[in-house]
Amino acid sequence: DARTGHKSADSSFFGYKHHLAMTEEGIITAVVVTSGEAADGPQLASLVEKSHLAGAEFDHIVGDGAYSSRDNLIYAASQGCRLVAPLHPQISSPAPNRVEGFTYNKDAERYVCPAGHMAVRKVRGGRKDVGKNQVESHFFDIELCKQCPLREGCYKDGAKSKSYSVSLKSREHSDQLDYEQTDDFKDHRRKRFAIEAKNSQLKNPHGLARNK
Repeated sequence: DARTGHKSADSSFFGYKHHLAMTEEGIITAVVVTSGEAADGPQLASLVEKSHLAGAEFDHIVGDGAYSSRDNLIYAASQGCRLVAPLHPQISSPAPNRVEGFTYNKDAERYVCPAGHMAVRKVRGGRKDVGKNQVESHFFDIELCKQCPLREGCYKDGAKSKSYSVSLKSREHSDQLDYEQTDDFKDHRRKRFAIEAKNSQLKNPHGLARNK
């Protein structure tokens, strides 16, 4: 069940990821475990629901840019919460050639296909005028695509390239962009670093850097 995950375009690991929710005091309220290639953003709803079941009460959810998708912004609002996560254009916009299962890896700044393969390069095109949409295309290794068991409906036999494109439309999230400029957002954003200390505690003293 383990998969290859990426912390950058050049570094990878083989295994699993744990996604945490915790209070400001450092008490873990929810954990979701996935294989290594899984995106962080889709885990938000599960973490919030588990935290509620554990008795946690909160009106702000603090996370990094991986959690700032449109779906998560809508979900957080439905829970009466403010999502304190900076917008990232690649994960906050729908792709014109969207195929289910492609996810964005914020650390590597590349898309990952449903089979877990990361794009080998990316190219941005289109006009940079205000109000105009640019498109960023992520290209995959077609030698892997040709042999992929999930190629049907994704890779067309004989094609010389396989790409996944995304429109950069951050203006769609103007409310969140405005919120990012407020003192409330900035004050809560400063608390984001605390989760890294908790991850370090789990991986080192508690030995969760290795699967058991």
